[in-house]
Amino acid sequence: MERPPQVTVSRVSWSDAGAALREIRFAVFVREQHVPEELEWDGMDEKCLHVLAETSAGEAVGTARLLPDAHIGRMAVLPAWRQRGVGGMLLIELMTAARERGQYAVELSAQTHAIGFYRRFGFEVFGGEYMDAGIPHRMMRCSPVRPPPG
Repeated sequence: MERPPQVTVSRVSWSDAGAALREIRFAVFVREQHVPEELEWDGMDEKCLHVLAETSAGEAVGTARLLPDAHIGRMAVLPAWRQRGVGGMLLIELMTAARERGQYAVELSAQTHAIGFYRRFGFEVFGGEYMDAGIPHRMMRCSPVRPPPG
Protein backbone atom coordinates (compact mmCIF):
# COMPACT_ATOMS: atom_id res chain seq x y z
CA MET A 1 0.00 0.00 0.00
CA GLU A 2 1.28 3.43 -0.92
CA ARG A 3 2.00 5.72 2.03
CA PRO A 4 -0.04 8.94 2.00
CA PRO A 5 1.85 12.20 1.48
CA GLN A 6 2.98 14.02 4.61
CA VAL A 7 0.80 16.92 5.74
CA THR A 8 2.13 20.17 7.16
CA VAL A 9 0.21 23.10 8.62
CA SER A 10 1.28 26.69 8.17
CA ARG A 11 -0.07 30.05 9.26
CA VAL A 12 -1.21 32.09 6.29
CA SER A 13 -3.04 35.31 5.54
CA TRP A 14 -6.21 35.61 3.48
CA SER A 15 -4.41 37.89 1.02
CA ASP A 16 -1.66 35.30 0.39
CA ALA A 17 -3.65 32.04 0.48
CA GLY A 18 -7.28 33.06 0.05
CA ALA A 19 -7.81 31.06 -3.13
CA ALA A 20 -6.82 27.76 -1.48
CA LEU A 21 -8.71 28.57 1.73
CA ARG A 22 -11.82 29.54 -0.22
CA GLU A 23 -11.69 26.36 -2.32
CA ILE A 24 -11.57 24.07 0.75
CA ARG A 25 -14.32 25.94 2.58
CA PHE A 26 -16.53 26.04 -0.51
CA ALA A 27 -16.12 22.28 -0.99
CA VAL A 28 -16.84 21.42 2.65
CA PHE A 29 -19.38 23.99 3.79
CA VAL A 30 -21.22 25.10 0.65
CA ARG A 31 -21.14 21.95 -1.49
CA GLU A 32 -21.07 19.18 1.13
CA GLN A 33 -22.99 20.76 4.04
CA HIS A 34 -25.23 23.07 1.97
CA VAL A 35 -24.34 26.23 3.90
CA PRO A 36 -25.61 29.23 1.91
CA GLU A 37 -22.69 31.12 0.37
CA GLU A 38 -23.83 34.41 1.90
CA LEU A 39 -23.39 32.87 5.37
CA GLU A 40 -19.99 31.36 4.60
CA TRP A 41 -18.36 34.58 3.42
CA ASP A 42 -18.90 36.78 6.47
CA GLY A 43 -16.38 39.54 5.72
CA MET A 44 -14.11 38.54 8.64
CA ASP A 45 -11.46 36.61 6.71
CA GLU A 46 -9.14 39.57 6.16
CA LYS A 47 -9.02 40.13 9.95
CA CYS A 48 -8.24 36.51 10.87
CA LEU A 49 -5.17 34.36 11.20
CA HIS A 50 -5.67 31.33 8.95
CA VAL A 51 -3.98 27.95 8.96
CA LEU A 52 -3.62 25.79 5.88
CA ALA A 53 -2.89 22.06 5.77
CA GLU A 54 -1.04 20.93 2.65
CA THR A 55 0.39 17.63 1.51
CA SER A 56 4.03 17.25 0.53
CA ALA A 57 2.71 17.33 -3.05
CA GLY A 58 1.28 20.82 -2.46
CA GLU A 59 -2.40 19.80 -2.27
CA ALA A 60 -4.41 22.00 0.10
CA VAL A 61 -6.52 19.66 2.28
CA GLY A 62 -7.69 21.63 5.32
CA THR A 63 -8.09 25.06 6.86
CA ALA A 64 -9.31 26.92 9.94
CA ARG A 65 -9.12 30.45 11.29
CA LEU A 66 -8.59 32.38 14.51
CA LEU A 67 -10.58 35.57 14.89
CA PRO A 68 -9.13 38.57 16.75
CA ASP A 69 -11.44 37.83 19.72
CA ALA A 70 -9.97 34.30 20.20
CA HIS A 71 -12.79 32.42 18.47
CA ILE A 72 -11.71 29.49 16.32
CA GLY A 73 -13.84 28.84 13.29
CA ARG A 74 -14.26 27.60 9.76
CA MET A 75 -12.52 24.29 10.52
CA ALA A 76 -12.72 22.38 7.24
CA VAL A 77 -10.93 19.23 6.09
CA LEU A 78 -11.57 17.66 2.71
CA PRO A 79 -13.40 14.30 3.06
CA ALA A 80 -10.48 12.15 1.84
CA TRP A 81 -8.28 13.62 4.59
CA ARG A 82 -10.58 13.23 7.58
CA GLN A 83 -9.70 10.79 10.36
CA ARG A 84 -6.01 11.23 9.50
CA GLY A 85 -5.03 13.84 12.09
CA VAL A 86 -5.38 16.91 9.87
CA GLY A 87 -8.11 18.54 11.97
CA GLY A 88 -6.05 18.08 15.13
CA MET A 89 -3.02 19.65 13.49
CA LEU A 90 -5.10 22.68 12.45
CA LEU A 91 -6.60 23.06 15.92
CA ILE A 92 -3.25 22.74 17.72
CA GLU A 93 -1.69 25.39 15.49
CA LEU A 94 -4.51 27.84 16.20
CA MET A 95 -4.41 27.13 19.94
CA THR A 96 -0.64 27.75 19.87
CA ALA A 97 -1.19 31.02 18.00
CA ALA A 98 -3.79 32.10 20.58
CA ARG A 99 -1.37 31.36 23.44
CA GLU A 100 1.35 33.36 21.67
CA ARG A 101 -1.08 36.30 21.43
CA GLY A 102 -1.77 36.08 25.16
CA GLN A 103 -5.26 34.66 24.58
CA TYR A 104 -5.52 31.92 27.18
CA ALA A 105 -9.15 31.04 26.53
CA VAL A 106 -10.53 30.18 23.12
CA GLU A 107 -14.08 29.45 22.05
CA LEU A 108 -15.66 27.83 19.04
CA SER A 109 -19.04 26.91 17.67
CA ALA A 110 -18.91 23.13 17.21
CA GLN A 111 -21.17 21.13 14.98
CA THR A 112 -22.65 18.65 17.45
CA HIS A 113 -21.21 15.61 15.67
CA ALA A 114 -17.70 17.05 16.29
CA ILE A 115 -18.02 17.67 20.05
CA GLY A 116 -16.03 14.53 20.91
CA PHE A 117 -13.19 15.66 18.66
CA TYR A 118 -12.90 19.03 20.42
CA ARG A 119 -13.17 17.46 23.87
CA ARG A 120 -9.95 15.56 23.16
CA PHE A 121 -8.20 18.94 23.00
CA GLY A 122 -9.60 20.23 26.29
CA PHE A 123 -12.76 21.98 25.08
CA GLU A 124 -15.91 21.91 27.21
CA VAL A 125 -19.50 22.53 26.09
CA PHE A 126 -21.41 25.48 27.47
CA GLY A 127 -24.87 26.75 26.61
CA GLY A 128 -27.62 24.99 24.76
CA GLU A 129 -27.83 23.54 21.28
CA TYR A 130 -28.69 25.96 18.48
CA MET A 131 -28.99 25.85 14.71
CA ASP A 132 -26.51 27.61 12.46
CA ALA A 133 -27.03 27.33 8.69
CA GLY A 134 -29.41 24.44 9.38
CA ILE A 135 -26.77 22.47 11.30
CA PRO A 136 -26.99 21.82 15.08
CA HIS A 137 -24.15 23.43 17.07
CA ARG A 138 -22.98 23.90 20.66
CA MET A 139 -20.56 26.50 21.98
CA MET A 140 -17.31 25.13 23.41
CA ARG A 141 -14.49 26.77 25.38
CA CYS A 142 -10.96 25.77 26.26
CA SER A 143 -9.63 27.76 29.21
CA PRO A 144 -6.81 27.89 29.82
CA VAL A 145 -5.57 26.92 26.39
CA ARG A 146 -3.64 23.71 26.97
CA PRO A 147 -0.57 22.37 25.22
CA PRO A 148 -1.24 19.69 22.60
CA PRO A 149 -2.28 16.22 23.90
CA GLY A 150 0.21 13.39 24.16
